[in-house]
Amino acid sequence: MTVITPAVSHEVRLVERPEGLPALEHFAVVEAPLPTPAADEVLVRNLAFRVSASIRMMISEGAEAVEGVPFPALAPGDTLAEQAVGEVVAAPAGSALMPGDLVSHHLGYREYAAVPLAALDRLPQRPADPIVHLGHGWTAYAALTRGVQIPSGATVFVSGASGAIGSMAGQIARLLGAGRVVGSAGTPAKAARLTDGLGYDAVVLRGGGPFVEQLTRAAPGGIDVVLDTVGGEQLAASVAVANPGAQVLVVGALSGQLAATGAGRTAPVELDSFQLLLKKITLRGYSADDDPQALPEWNQRSAEWLRDGALTFPHERIKGIANAPRAVVDTIGGRHLGTVVVEL
Repeated sequence: MTVITPAVSHEVRLVERPEGLPALEHFAVVEAPLPTPAADEVLVRNLAFRVSASIRMMISEGAEAVEGVPFPALAPGDTLAEQAVGEVVAAPAGSALMPGDLVSHHLGYREYAAVPLAALDRLPQRPADPIVHLGHGWTAYAALTRGVQIPSGATVFVSGASGAIGSMAGQIARLLGAGRVVGSAGTPAKAARLTDGLGYDAVVLRGGGPFVEQLTRAAPGGIDVVLDTVGGEQLAASVAVANPGAQVLVVGALSGQLAATGAGRTAPVELDSFQLLLKKITLRGYSADDDPQALPEWNQRSAEWLRDGALTFPHERIKGIANAPRAVVDTIGGRHLGTVVVEL
């Protein structure tokens, strides 16, 4: 099979590290030579890549100052990176990959990528829409099946419910037996979308009044399970409203990542440890990467749920790599609901 490739590729590079929130001038879409794969690399034509608020932790001034963060800091001139899906153009002999095979890898923000064999995953060929592989549903699924256990009829609170994880988590919690699902969002429009088919019974608003009071009204019977993607005031409020024996799982820190100042790598919060003690609340951090066996299980169950109409994949499609810098700025600015995808 002969594949015609261009002589150049386009990619998004960091021009300057922002000291606060990024703006368009911090990025540039540049022309680069088509990458030449090494002997153990696969040449991939990217079809789409994900845009996440976590990119803030990679690009900000001072980003390398915090150890232990699993996102490498980027310097001016570096190409941005995120999860991508693409099709194989050329693969090493004996790799079992063929031109046209669908793969996933972490070298997004470019039209073509030379990806080490060990750093990509072969995907089921030609699903109805390959973009579904860029969703964060499996993160929410792993968290709600491995990080915590949802008792039948439990009340679940998801902070940052309009994000890539949260917009899937409400639906998944409902499918796993939750009796009431409450989320948080930044605008009334997002709140309406979350309660209209995305699994949420009620949504509290950031900036809509004291958070503890809002959450108490939204969950009058208290909260049994918390999936926290935000931290800060919202995490503190969820502990205050939690029932005895509640499970609190921290999977993100958007309050720090989206702060107007700093590098996005810290998210301070003041918790009432007396409440943790009296209520015997379980509080832990969690990464879905700790439970890789959840991914094939999620792929099977989500395919069934999507086919049956029990699950939807909320996302925003941005067309063309030229619009990727705007997608980054708007995603960090909270202007989208669900997963943000740049389609090439």
